[in-house]
Amino acid sequence: MAIMADLDHVPAPRHPPHDFLSHEAEARTALAPLLESLLARLEEAGWDRRTAASTLMFLAAHQVSAAEASGDRKA
Repeated sequence: MAIMADLDHVPAPRHPPHDFLSHEAEARTALAPLLESLLARLEEAGWDRRTAASTLMFLAAHQVSAAEASGDRKA
């Protein structure tokens, strides 16, 4: 049985972005349960997990590219 993530709470980072390894590790810890919950919901709806994960990677890359193109460096 999968544990459902608290989708209403995302912890703030404790390490600044220039502390890259710690900052990225925190991001992974924060995102892992959210991603697992989302993938589980997509599977329950009938989507193939691999297709859903691949599509999420595409959408994430597109968001970053769009933000860079618009000059928004927060993405």
